[in-house]
Amino acid sequence: MCVVAHPDDECFAFGGALLLAADRGIETYILCLTDGQAATHRGDAASGDALGAMRRAEFAASCEVLGAAKHELMDYQDAQLEFVDFSEAAGRLVEKIRSYKPDVVLTWAGDGGLNTHPDHMMVSTLTTSAFHWAGRAKRYPEAGEAYAAQRLYHLSTNFFMPDRQAPMPMPWSVRLDVSAVRERKAEAFRQHISQAPLMERTRGIFEEHGAEEFYTLVAAADPQPCRMTSDLFEGLQTS
Repeated sequence: MCVVAHPDDECFAFGGALLLAADRGIETYILCLTDGQAATHRGDAASGDALGAMRRAEFAASCEVLGAAKHELMDYQDAQLEFVDFSEAAGRLVEKIRSYKPDVVLTWAGDGGLNTHPDHMMVSTLTTSAFHWAGRAKRYPEAGEAYAAQRLYHLSTNFFMPDRQAPMPMPWSVRLDVSAVRERKAEAFRQHISQAPLMERTRGIFEEHGAEEFYTLVAAADPQPCRMTSDLFEGLQTS
């Protein structure tokens, strides 16, 4: 299960991991909290609602390329996630985790990711809380039977967008070779037609850095030391 903030997060940031998992027959679920109406690039949309509808369709097309078994786009406001009711939003994510029952959860890290977006920071915090609370029967009992996923990973990175102030990134524990699915990852990104100027602006960056993705294991079912690996599912019995 991959939890993101905006349409296009799922492909440009997590696309390699999602494609590699799908190719192994592992079901993937993608949950996006907003429809991206605050985007700088707006295609030919004449209003926020029109852009939201456009980006919802683009998100669905991208998820199809990524081989997602299920995808869902929620109703939070783009660029306003820092102002949401935290308990309510986390509770909705608890319900999603208990419903989908993922073995592994992926989301942004608290640094805001490649472009240090505050919405990414909030998705990280909300998802991390929901990951832990979903397994505790006393938390949100109305959200379904308690279910504990086995691993939580935050996205890390070895580069940042050059026009942003770089944060202090989380050191990674997974170095994922995504070269085998690199073109399909790019194809998923191309489904976001409204974001074509962004794709063109970042083309050189992803040509240089696009063969790898980096993740940090931040929670696991069993106590263990941190160690480097190249597989998000190593040693895991998936359901």
